Amino acid sequence: MHQDQTIIAQCTPQGSGAIALLRMSGKDALLIASHMSSLAGKASIADVPTHTIHMGHVNDVHGQAIDQVMFFVMHAPRTFTGEDVVEITTHNNPFIIEAVIQQAIYHGARLAQEGEFCRRAVLNGKMDLVQAEAINELIHANTHYALKQSLAQVQGSFSHFIHELEQDLIKAIAFCMASFEFIDEENMTFAQDIAAILQKTLTTITTLKSAFDQQQRIRDGIRIALIGSVNAGKSSLFNALLQKDRAIVTDIAGTTRDVIEAGIYAKQTYWTLVDTAGLRVTNDTIEAAGIERSLKEAEQADVILLVIDQSRQMCAQAEAIYADIAESHTNKIIRIHSKADMPSVLRSVHDALPVSSTTGHGVPAVRAAIEQKAMALMNTMQAPYLINKRQFALLLSLETNIKDILPLLNGTVAYELLMVHLQEAVACLSELTGKTVTEAGMDKVFREFCVGK
Repeated sequence: MHQDQTIIAQCTPQGSGAIALLRMSGKDALLIASHMSSLAGKASIADVPTHTIHMGHVNDVHGQAIDQVMFFVMHAPRTFTGEDVVEITTHNNPFIIEAVIQQAIYHGARLAQEGEFCRRAVLNGKMDLVQAEAINELIHANTHYALKQSLAQVQGSFSHFIHELEQDLIKAIAFCMASFEFIDEENMTFAQDIAAILQKTLTTITTLKSAFDQQQRIRDGIRIALIGSVNAGKSSLFNALLQKDRAIVTDIAGTTRDVIEAGIYAKQTYWTLVDTAGLRVTNDTIEAAGIERSLKEAEQADVILLVIDQSRQMCAQAEAIYADIAESHTNKIIRIHSKADMPSVLRSVHDALPVSSTTGHGVPAVRAAIEQKAMALMNTMQAPYLINKRQFALLLSLETNIKDILPLLNGTVAYELLMVHLQEAVACLSELTGKTVTEAGMDKVFREFCVGK
């Protein structure tokens, strides 16, 4: 990629809507915008004050108006990328958007690549790599907690934390350097001070590691599996919770033979509802594979809706499976007595919720029970920071470096060797924030971003 070229991309999602936002950034952004525009007051975009908004038109090569737009003009360095930026608000029609982009390209811009605006912001010192990654997390946050954490990290909370770790390790390096001044002093040693710094860093990394396993749930929300025998009413309840007909519902036993997923936002988090194949003994290979997936979903789910058809007796095999699931996943289970509008042949279980997906009776109670379990789960999943796989791998490398250093502090300390290892540890943190990351490393990070960011 040529960093000196001016780039343009649509920042708003593609699809129907009132307006679209296009961003153009680079040293020629003002000039290109001037060539393709006409402002109401006959002024040129290149001459208007920075951080001002102007109404005008984007014109084609013949001077004909493509669309009436708003231009937001921002001069470097007080911009997101640190470069001259012009943001163009157009009507959200794909033909208009394409025509505006083509005009920018005709006058010298090129299409931005994935994450290139953020990449330029990092290269121009407007943010570090950790903050850029937090922007991507912020865009894709599926829970209120993930949203708050991502926003805090965009504002520098995790970057500040890494800076403190770096300062501690630099202090340890300073102790090594100080030792050279007192090399002839037998009683002068800094090993204890360095060891205290390294132990503190190890404790911090251990805390971050312990929270990492929970972070996928923090990001993605709660997974809810509907488990039950064939024709127990799982798919009907699945549709009732979604408030739309997502799963096929029939009177034929074993209609659902595979896992069906759908998601909804509820109470500041995201629920992934999973309808599963009914549990029974079968000789049908496909259905058996579906049942195997049902049992796997029960293992992976955060919440299990154990659906029991109270209008008929279960077979012995299904009862045994139910009992095993109930015993293995006690804390995850919400028991549901389905088809509450029909005569019951089963003895009611005191903690089961009676539900009729036909009449809607009991569905709000099921929602409330899920919300209660979801809230309890989210309250136990507090993490100081949201760490992605790249950051986690670098923290593990740092941990390994420190564990290799600690034995060097026993006995006679070779401070020259110790300092080399400490510098390697600092390099890990520098790669974390992007100070020393390679071009390939940058490519890998920003490949996950959308084009307009």
